[in-house]
Amino acid sequence: MDVTTLAELLRETEGRHGEYEATAPEHRWSDWYAAYIVARQAGRAPDEAFSDASRHVAAVRQ
Repeated sequence: MDVTTLAELLRETEGRHGEYEATAPEHRWSDWYAAYIVARQAGRAPDEAFSDASRHVAAVRQ
């Protein structure tokens, strides 16, 4: 992945995380970001990656 593509993905992730964080329990942002980015790189759509990241945070909190 080149720098421009990574920067775009990070901006997308930041925006989606802001949506999640508004109602989310306390969590490490890095857990959510990592899960979201991995899902997007695997070809998941933004909404699917959002769900994947949210589930990941719930799992690591338990």
